[in-house]
Order: sequence, then C-alpha cells, then structure tokens
Amino acid sequence: MAITVVLSDDHTIVREGLRLLLEAQKDIIVVGEAADGRETVRLAKQLHPDVVIMDIAMPQFNGIAATQRIKDCSPTVRVIILSMHASNEYIFRALQAGASGYLLKESAGTEVVKAVRAVAAGQRYLSGQITETVIEHIRKFDAGAPKSPLESLSDREREVLQLVVEGKANTEIAHALSLSVKTVETYKSRLMNKLGINDIPSLVKFAITHGLTPLK
Repeated sequence: MAITVVLSDDHTIVREGLRLLLEAQKDIIVVGEAADGRETVRLAKQLHPDVVIMDIAMPQFNGIAATQRIKDCSPTVRVIILSMHASNEYIFRALQAGASGYLLKESAGTEVVKAVRAVAAGQRYLSGQITETVIEHIRKFDAGAPKSPLESLSDREREVLQLVVEGKANTEIAHALSLSVKTVETYKSRLMNKLGINDIPSLVKFAITHGLTPLK
C-alpha cells in the first residue's frame, strides 16, 4: 500500500519541488498541500495521511504548534519538520511536540524520501547533518532537563503570541481566533506576565530565540 503524504510550506515552489521528488517514487502519493499551519491541521484531520512534511516557519500556526495539534487530534499521523535551523532549541521543541522526523532544508532533497519511508514505518528520522551534540541534548531533555519557558503558556496563549509577533493587530487576532478584542488583550497581558516581558520587540526576540517563530 502506498504511503500518503501532505505537504505544508508557505512557498509554492518548495511544495512543487517536494511533490515532484516524492511522486517519482512508486510507493508514495501526495494527497494534499497547505500553505499555513492552520490549513495543515485541517487537512490532517480530513485526509488522515500517513505523513505530513511541514516547514517549521509558517503563518497562523508555526510547524511546531501545528505538529502538536495534529498529534492531539490524529495521533497516527507522522510529522516530519523541515527547517533551515540545526539549533538545539528548534529540534528539541519539534520532537517534544510529537514530530517523528527533522530535516534540514539544505539536505531535504537527498533525504526526504528516506525520511518518509522511515517515519511511515514507525521510526524516528533526524537529518544526517544534525550533530551528536544535538542528539545528546535531546536525550538529556527526555531524561528531565529543564523545560522551555514556553511550557508555562497555554495553547491559546501560544496562538496569540505567534500572531502578535507576526505583527497582527488585536482586532486581526480576535478575528482569526474568534475571540473578542478584550479577550485577546487579556491573553496578551497574561502571556507577557508569565514570560516576564514588557514590550513587543522583546517578545519577538523571545519567540525567535525559543523556536516559536523562526527567521526565514
């Protein structure tokens, strides 16, 4: 039986390249595409693919937040994260969210087919360029290393945080999340208090540093 895949990246050319590469394989079928995290979660629920290949830096939900939601609602779906970043923080949070694989974009062309087959078979796949130091960091985390400050935030607070650092106004956030403007303001104040941050530039810096909103 063929492995079914959903592609998620906000760049059409990246999705087209991945589709061409994957559909050249007899055992892999691309069944859907998405350009943001929210649409990716919706397609995962609707299509129940074997594997989702997802960019880490996307609008609406970033790849890490979308992975967590996919695993919550469709636990059998395997997620492979694509990223330009090999830092501990990104890999650490992606695997914590439930990702089965993590590929660096620079090597995805040569590894993506192997990764899809591996995670579809229930294995974990990390890009060959990820160092032993990073893998050791992940092992330490699994053994009980200190958690990221983001762990203090609720799912809704993380959603608001991402939209804030994307530059959305309170009215836009309220519309996107079906909340009142007052409720959005409450979430924003609460999450900034939890993180000990008092201004938006510092909040943006925090989000990037902790892998919530990676730089392209």
